Amino acid sequence: MHNPKQPPSRPIRRKLAAAAIAVVCAIGAGVPMTAYAADTVRVGLNGNISDAPFYIAARKGFFKEQGLDVQLVPFDAGPKMIAPLGVGQLDVAAGASSAGLFNAAARNINIKIVADKGSQPPGYNYVPILVRKALVDSGKVKSYKDLKGLKIAEAGEGSAIGSILNEAAKQGGFTYKQLDHVYMGYPQHVAALANGAVDGAVTSEPAASQAVASGVAVRFSDDKLYPYHQAGVVLYGGDFITKRPEVAKKFMVAYIKAVRVYNDALKGGRFAGPAAKEVIDIMVQDSNLKNRDIYTQVVPNGLNPDGKVNMDSLKKDFQFFQEQGFLKGNSSPATLVDNSFADAALKVLGPYTPKQ
Repeated sequence: MHNPKQPPSRPIRRKLAAAAIAVVCAIGAGVPMTAYAADTVRVGLNGNISDAPFYIAARKGFFKEQGLDVQLVPFDAGPKMIAPLGVGQLDVAAGASSAGLFNAAARNINIKIVADKGSQPPGYNYVPILVRKALVDSGKVKSYKDLKGLKIAEAGEGSAIGSILNEAAKQGGFTYKQLDHVYMGYPQHVAALANGAVDGAVTSEPAASQAVASGVAVRFSDDKLYPYHQAGVVLYGGDFITKRPEVAKKFMVAYIKAVRVYNDALKGGRFAGPAAKEVIDIMVQDSNLKNRDIYTQVVPNGLNPDGKVNMDSLKKDFQFFQEQGFLKGNSSPATLVDNSFADAALKVLGPYTPKQ
């Protein structure tokens, strides 16, 4: 790995920008992006904490080991990846389970959940509910029942993140619909909390820790609200699965290898494991979070070192989508999840052995 203080010979962020321009230009021109080398893989991501394995795999050469030229394409919201993924303009997307994903499946758009990208095991509540500090300090908001009727920011309608709010509403004795939902991207949550545009937010790291560190909000939920929630997932597009299955398998080998490095950076709900410095160095270079000090405060997401998603959580969120009327057509978690690529990667990598 190169010295993070020295500019890399092929900066990843330059590749990000170039790839993003290529995608946007092709979409705008109506050009199908199918003429590329067999080892090129285009990956859509948000630049958040949970995208760490993609940056790790790139920096540590895991993609190169598999003969892959991986282009990381930045997006400002996960739902915006679904359309280009469905038509083959992206091969892989770092997203979240959502009603839109199930609705796409119901329209026979071949997109599959293939691996864990962000889950919340005990100690790793990286998508908490935040409440403005002034509301807590004044005593107006003391428990979940006090959230009823408040303006709460979410990344988008029909997201699995909304299922976390649904759990809080149930514990507070009211319904999800009795919240005043405000939809905006995670980076906007901090400003909206600071200027009082919203009363609270269900938001991901690093926005959560940034809001708390700035003194505008407090963490209002913990890992007991929705244990083991499957917040983030890795998605494969149909063309990638059916037309280039061997490349898709190689990509998963590199991804899970990076996931295991990420796990070696975790300890006690923080970046405090033996690989923490190495992973933070990579994230400071390539993610949207450049402030090294914040990494000591953030609550990292959990990641299954074998890549498998939590089916019980996906089923629970699916039921939430049904109850809220977000679903259109027939689909199910069972038809949306494809574990074959993770299974193939595990045959290559073997069991995970934590770094000592």
